[in-house]
Amino acid sequence: MSGSLIALLVIATVSLLVVRIGATALMMTGLSWDTASFQSYSAFFGVGFTTSEAEMVVNHPVRRRIIRTLILCGNVGLTSALASLVVTFVGSEGSGEAFRSLGLIAAGVVAFYFLTRFGPLHRLTDHLIRLSLQRAGVVRAMDYDTLLRVKAGYSVSEIDVLPGCRLAGKLLRETRPSDAGIIVLGIVRGDGEFLGAPGPADRVEVGDVITVYGRDEAIREIATCGS
Repeated sequence: MSGSLIALLVIATVSLLVVRIGATALMMTGLSWDTASFQSYSAFFGVGFTTSEAEMVVNHPVRRRIIRTLILCGNVGLTSALASLVVTFVGSEGSGEAFRSLGLIAAGVVAFYFLTRFGPLHRLTDHLIRLSLQRAGVVRAMDYDTLLRVKAGYSVSEIDVLPGCRLAGKLLRETRPSDAGIIVLGIVRGDGEFLGAPGPADRVEVGDVITVYGRDEAIREIATCGS
C-alpha cells in the first residue's frame, strides 16, 4: 500500500511541475501569466476550454508545440495516477485502512501545496525552469495584443484619411497627434507605398491609410472628419 501511495504522490508532484513548466514556457512566448497558466492546466488535464486565448495559442507554432507536449504528458500522467489510486484502494483491507490511505494522500497534497508556496523555493524553481527552457531553444516571441494592452482601452487601428480629416494635407509636426496620445506607426500611400515610423516632417495626404496606436477615444477623435 505504501508503495502505491508514494507512487501516487510522486505522479501528482511531477504532474504539477510539468504544468508549471508548460505555463512558464507559454509565458516566455509572450502570454501573460494568468493566460499561460490557464492554458497549461487546460491542455494537461484535457478539459478543452475554448477561449479567445486558445486561438492565440494554436496560431503560434512554438505555443502549439508546447500545448501538444502538455496534452501528451497529461494523458500519460493521469492514466498512471488513476492506476496507482485504484491499486491503493483495492489493496486496502477494510474501511479503516482505506481512510488511512485517504489521510496520507491528503497530507501529502497539503504538504506539497505549502512547499510550492515557499517563496525562495518558488523563485528558484522558476529560475531553473526559465534557464532550462532557454537552453532548450524556447524563443521569446512576444504577443503584441498583450504587450500593447489592447484590452485595457488601447488599440492599434487604421485610419482612412478622408477630405476634412484634421490630418489631411498637413505635416505631422503641424497636427502633433502625439499631443493627443497618438503614435503614428506607419502610412500607406494611395499608390501603395509604405512609410514606416514616419517623422515630424512627413505629410499625411488624402487617400492615405495611417496605422496608429493609442487610447480608443483619442483614435476616434483624431479620425473624425471635420474636426
